Amino acid sequence: MKGSRIRIENVSKNFGSFQAVRDVNFSIEKGEFFSLLGPSGCGKTTLLRIIAGFEDPTQGLVYLDDVNVIPLAPNKRHVNTVFQSYALFPHLSVFENIAFPLRLKKQPFEAIKSEVGKYLELVKLTSARSKLPAQLSGGQKQRVAIARALINQPSVLLLDEPLSALDAKLRQHMLIELDAIHDAIGITFIYVTHDQQEAISISDRVAVMNEGRVLQIGTPSEIYEKPADSFVAHFIGETNMIEGTIKSQENGMLLVDIPAVADIRSHCDKKSKCGDQVKLTIRPEKIRLSRTRPETSGPLSCIEGTVSEIIYTGFQSKYFIKLGEGRTMRVFKQHVSFAAEDDRATFDDHVFLWWDPADSYVVEVMPR
Repeated sequence: MKGSRIRIENVSKNFGSFQAVRDVNFSIEKGEFFSLLGPSGCGKTTLLRIIAGFEDPTQGLVYLDDVNVIPLAPNKRHVNTVFQSYALFPHLSVFENIAFPLRLKKQPFEAIKSEVGKYLELVKLTSARSKLPAQLSGGQKQRVAIARALINQPSVLLLDEPLSALDAKLRQHMLIELDAIHDAIGITFIYVTHDQQEAISISDRVAVMNEGRVLQIGTPSEIYEKPADSFVAHFIGETNMIEGTIKSQENGMLLVDIPAVADIRSHCDKKSKCGDQVKLTIRPEKIRLSRTRPETSGPLSCIEGTVSEIIYTGFQSKYFIKLGEGRTMRVFKQHVSFAAEDDRATFDDHVFLWWDPADSYVVEVMPR
């Protein structure tokens, strides 16, 4: 496996009285595509800059393989950074922008020509080699910046919100290309973003940050299906958050009383006991909806409500269901067949919602 293993130990960063990063500890494996995800101001870019050497931590160590790189200057760390702003030289062609790091090393022209040719092909810009940055699209500029960073053959590539300046469709296209580049190069990528769709689309693992802390690290499916707390559950996609009291528990499943709604079952891997208050999450796409009560002998959670709003988005409809005591639940229904849409629920219909108890998950336990 190419690239370097990164180990971050007890890293904190203060700017005066403000603590941007708070006692962060984790490792990134060689060749991994690892994302730092969180809202603006959560500390993810500061942490990336500490890894790059542009900021010194207030405390803590950063290891690339087994070497503590905190004392090393940025150009001695075998890492390169791709910035949101591209940072291309406007007076140099695509070829010369990519060749710039090699010219600094005074490599012979034939070697530069050969290497630049390889990276132009990698980022699919061979036909644009003579163009100036002003003649390129945003996506092409970002690919030039990536090629220029990679031509130095770093052990780690750091990407600081590289797609945030692009429109939605171009971002999706660039995500696919970035994933393909990672597969082709095979080095360690660390990707900073506030966009959860970007992070879970291409990452091997994701670290969710808020207020300087790492709240959870896991694969995209772990982060989405089993969020560590209510912040992660809300930040990663859309969800329904329900509060209730544990009535009974057996084999990791709880029976939870939701006042003025129903008793529902939920998966729980946290320490809890009868009488504790809990918050549980259920994703809107996991819920089934119908105007008739489901007929099943299986252990479903089922509640009733009234359709208060429907938002049609093309590939799906978002149903907002009014429950007891002013609660609302969202249900996402995929449009898989136009012919099957005749019996869909409409505004003010009385409906039943049901789901597999394994699809709901307790994110917080509040002991009585």
